[in-house]
Amino acid sequence: MQKFLINKEVLNAGKAVIHGQDAKHICKVLRLKPQDTISMTDGHGTDFTGCIDKVSPECVEISIQSEKKSLTESNLDLTLCTAMLKHNKMDEIIKQITQLGVTRWIPFYCKRSIPLSGPKREKKQIERWQTIARESLKQCRRSCLVEIMPPMEFQQVLAFSKGCSHRLAFWEASDRPLAATVPGENNKAVVLIGPEGGFEEEEIRCAVESGFMSYSLGPRILRAETAAVCACSLIQYLLGDMGGGPK
Repeated sequence: MQKFLINKEVLNAGKAVIHGQDAKHICKVLRLKPQDTISMTDGHGTDFTGCIDKVSPECVEISIQSEKKSLTESNLDLTLCTAMLKHNKMDEIIKQITQLGVTRWIPFYCKRSIPLSGPKREKKQIERWQTIARESLKQCRRSCLVEIMPPMEFQQVLAFSKGCSHRLAFWEASDRPLAATVPGENNKAVVLIGPEGGFEEEEIRCAVESGFMSYSLGPRILRAETAAVCACSLIQYLLGDMGGGPK
């Protein structure tokens, strides 16, 4: 069963209420009834199990039965930074990286990226991305929402990454295999993925000067959205909770 998002701040005497589209989904699609069990999360790493008291398409009232720390979140604080692509491609990236346990996502502008037209368009797009992240969280039963950051300039991304022990820039011209990655001083990693036309050599040089290492994703040229998903999967395997990394 899906997890549903609730706001922990409005829990009252062991009770929770779900409104809007989620209430409609619970009632009309899942057809849950009073006394049925429902899974919930606050989106910040805490899971709840509850028993439905009342259900309607407008409102679902729930009694909280248990509360516990999530077991579905990675030990790795992983930030994915992707150059701006066409909007439907960005939407798909958010869906996939939510499933892969990414902590936060930063879209950024570089020389070959796709621009957004104006602050109103940017605000609307961020809201759309946040909605996609919420829906994806429910589907994959995570307990922490991917943090959707406002678009940054390339130099801002480099500055943001200073506190991470693992700074990885994936570039088609690199010949360094990812297997060379080893655990660092902390369990924080940032991944840099370029636009459809790739990074310019000067941008990679700036990234390297800021502490990044450039890596290859193999001999084939990957689409930018494929590279983002591939890179996050490999990093979670090497450093996170998908099979090979430190615990």
